[in-house]
This record gives sequence, structure tokens and C-alpha cells, in this order.
Amino acid sequence: MDASPSAADADQKAEAPRFVVGSTMRHVLVMTGTGAAGLVAIFIVDLVSLLYISWLNDPSLTAGVGLATVVMFFTISINVGLMIPIGALVSRALGARRPEDARRLATSGSILMAIVAACVSLILLPLLPLLLNAMGASEQTYEVARNFLWIALPTNALMAVGMAFSTVLRAAGDAKRSMYATLSVAAVTVVLDPILIFGFGLKANGAALAINIARVAYVYVCFLYLTRAHNLLVVPRLKAVLADARPFFAIAVPAILTNIAAPVSNAFFTGVIAQFGDEAIAASAIIDRVTPVAFAGVFALAGAIGPVLGQNWGAQRYDRMKQTLKDALTFTVVYVGCVWLALFLVRVPLTHAFNAPPLTADLVQFFCQLSGFIWFFISLVFVANASFNNLGYPLLSTFFNWGRATLGMIPFAYFGARIAGPEGALIGIGAGSVVFGIAAVITAFWTIRRLERQAVPAL
Repeated sequence: MDASPSAADADQKAEAPRFVVGSTMRHVLVMTGTGAAGLVAIFIVDLVSLLYISWLNDPSLTAGVGLATVVMFFTISINVGLMIPIGALVSRALGARRPEDARRLATSGSILMAIVAACVSLILLPLLPLLLNAMGASEQTYEVARNFLWIALPTNALMAVGMAFSTVLRAAGDAKRSMYATLSVAAVTVVLDPILIFGFGLKANGAALAINIARVAYVYVCFLYLTRAHNLLVVPRLKAVLADARPFFAIAVPAILTNIAAPVSNAFFTGVIAQFGDEAIAASAIIDRVTPVAFAGVFALAGAIGPVLGQNWGAQRYDRMKQTLKDALTFTVVYVGCVWLALFLVRVPLTHAFNAPPLTADLVQFFCQLSGFIWFFISLVFVANASFNNLGYPLLSTFFNWGRATLGMIPFAYFGARIAGPEGALIGIGAGSVVFGIAAVITAFWTIRRLERQAVPAL
């Protein structure tokens, strides 16, 4: 009589989705660590690519790649917004133990994401002259950025498919294979960059070509993992794709609006910095490449807690959802503090590595001294937004991201630059993020409490 219930309990525990059992801190650390490893690899390769370009001793090349990066940041931000509904819907279906729905949603979401990404590229390409001139590009810088983008933007749809597949892997709790897929991008790029930039003499265009080839590898590796290890893709059906479009875009539209706040504010900041010349733009380009490498853990954390929250919401484990959010904040405090110290210590050799001229070196070193203050409060917004997007409150994410990118950034950066030059603009970014970061985290805990109260009558 006793054996049957215990056997049933064991079977139930064995079938439990990965994030519904075990230490939430361990899940946060494992998901963040594996995600960060892949991101660091990609970001380091991007940083090394810019390093190679800087060795050509032409500030217009460095500035041009920097401006191209701002535009590509816009497309990647839209892709990240499109990833969010895939991760939220698939992880929720898996948490509720509906694998058939998870496979269908993974397939439909990947197709929809690819279509939107292709449309974004088609819209941006003819607008490049307007965008680059608005950011203050000089004649030479404009040519470099435009050529780079005409090579890299057409494969944005491929990048979107790879990101979609990688998100499905993470929604299933397979952070390791997701990391391996991301590492394939880094491996291909690190081999091809010096060959194309120096060997074939293609300079910045060689770096853009390497990006395209790496994206092909990304899609291929992710597809193999999804089909062979998880069986999380099915043959697409138009009826299913159209039916899934509604819940997909219900999350994707506010998530995209949320994510494009960052590249819009970044473009504004670049325009503010551009008035101080190509050396200032080059400094901004270096900062834009150093920041993701240094704070990759924060970027990874925002993607890591989504599946953990989603699966526990599907299982109605609100206690674990609150603990996941607390664990994410603990990680943020420790990580940002360590990175701040590291950047402070390496600020001088970092600028020497890039052969930075005086103004460029001064700005990069100043950022390293200020980075922890800026990124702690931005990280709080990241963590809160991940919670909002995965728990059915995407409009809150939109509000906080745009609030920080507009009221919390534009006036502070503008007047900071007027008062204290480009250094003042950097200070403004940090000062404007304080209120929004604190308010976002408080609101994130409130949303979980609200979901719990709403679930009590149903239970």
C-alpha cells in the first residue's frame, strides 16, 4: 500500500520541469553563467574586431564601425524583444507540462521572428543616409558605416532565427547547449576576422562579412540541438502560425517598444558626443564594445531569470518566483561591484591597447571610473523588465525602459554635456537611472504579489 504513493511521487518529481525544483539561486547562477559565457565570447570578438580596426590607425574607421554598431544595436534590440514572447510562451507551456504546445509555439515564434527581422532590415537600409547623418557622421565616417551596414543588415533574419532557437533551448532549461551555439558564433568570427580584415585587406568590410558567416553557423548549430536533443520543433503549419501570432505579438509589441528605447537613447547620446569630434565618437565606440563584455553577466541575467520565472508561474510556485527575483538582485550587487573594480584597475592599459588619442583615452578612462554607478541602476531596470515581460506585464517594461531612456537620460546627458563636456554626458546617464532602477524593482515584486492574489480564488 505504501509503495504505490511513493512511486507516484517519485514519478511526479522526475517529470517536474527543471526550474520548478531545486535551489532558485543555483538555477539563476547556472543559467546566467552559461548565458554570460556565450555572450562574453561574442562581445569579446566584437571588441577584438574593433581593436583590429583601431590598429589601422584611422579614427574614421573606428568611428564608422562605432556608428554602424549603434544601428545594428537597434536591430538586435528588436530581435531581443521578439525573443521574449518565445521564451515566455514556451517556458510557460513546459512548466504546465504541455510539450505539444511548446513545440508548436517554438516553431511559430521562430517563423514570426524571422519575418519581422527581415522587414526591419528592408526598412532600415534605405534610411541609412538619414540615420547616419542625424548621428553626426563626417564624410569618411559615413562611408565606412554605410558600407558595413549594407553587408551586415541583410542577414539580420538569420540572426533572428538563431536567437529564436537559442531562446527555445534556454526555455527548456538547456543552458549548456544554448551556450555552445553562441560560442560557435564567436569561434567563427575570431578565425575569420583577422583573415578578412588584414589578409584580404577588406578592413571594416571584412569584419561585416565575418558577422554574416558566423550567423549561418549559429542557425545551423542551434537547429541541430533543437531537433536532435529536444525535439522542440515541428513542421510549420500556416494555420498554427496565424493562431499563435496573436499571443506572440501581444508580448512582442510592448517588448520591442521596450527594447528599442536603449538604441534610441544610445543614438541620441552618440549625437551629443559627436559634437566633440571623431575622437569622441571613437571613445563612444570603444565604450559600446567594452560595456557588453564587462557587464555580460547583467545581460545574461536578464535572459536567465525569464525561463525560471515562467516555469514557476506555470506551476503556480509564487514563493519561488519571489525568491528568484531576490537571488537576481543579490547577483547584481556582487557582480556589478566586482566589474567596477576590474574596470578601474585596467582603465589605462585598455586605452593603450586601442592606440587611443588623448581625448578618446580620457573619455574611456573616465567611463571606467564611473561604470559601476551607471550600470548598477541600469541593471535593476534590466532585472525588473525580465520579470515584467515573462509574467504578463510587458507594458510596465515599456514604461520603465522608455522612462529611463527619455526622462532619465536625454535631459541629463544634454545638460551634462553643456556644463561639463562629454564627461558630463556620461555622468548624466548614471544620475538619470537612479529613480527608474529603484522604482522598477519595487514594482516587479508588486506584480508577483498581484499574480499570487489573483490565483487564490482559482485554486
